[in-house]
Amino acid sequence: MRADGTVRRRAAQRRRDTPEILVTEKDMWVSTVHPRHGPHQVTLWFRWDGRAAWMCTGAASATARNVRVEPRVRLALPDTFDGVLLQGEAECFPDEDVPAAAAEAFAARFGGDPRAEEGACLCLCLCVVPKSVLAWRGTPEPRGRVVMGDGTRLGRGTAASHP
Repeated sequence: MRADGTVRRRAAQRRRDTPEILVTEKDMWVSTVHPRHGPHQVTLWFRWDGRAAWMCTGAASATARNVRVEPRVRLALPDTFDGVLLQGEAECFPDEDVPAAAAEAFAARFGGDPRAEEGACLCLCLCVVPKSVLAWRGTPEPRGRVVMGDGTRLGRGTAASHP
């Protein structure tokens, strides 16, 4: 335990904690970039399905425009103390192409189906299967933050540290 009361977790405990954190959180920072216009960051509601983060945004939004040109994204939970940072590529689903199970689960969690919006806010759903996931709690966990690398959840005995 550190002077601030933070208990350092082992990497195996972080790997067990991270999926629960992803299931319980509702907001995520989504960072995208456009080759000419530069970086863009916004918070979106998300749903973790155990494999991927699902988010919805306006089809004409800067986020949607950016991922159509450059699908690589970085996602971060808003809690900087109990941090989770995901990196992957966003797959775009116009509202009519969103898998029914994903749309229904998203609607059940947030109380409405964004595909039903009318007008200029036509929906684009993004699905990000992370290629890497970093997780940490406070400053006493500098090593072993990588809980997933190259699209594979790291298992016991893997000695990965922050790149």
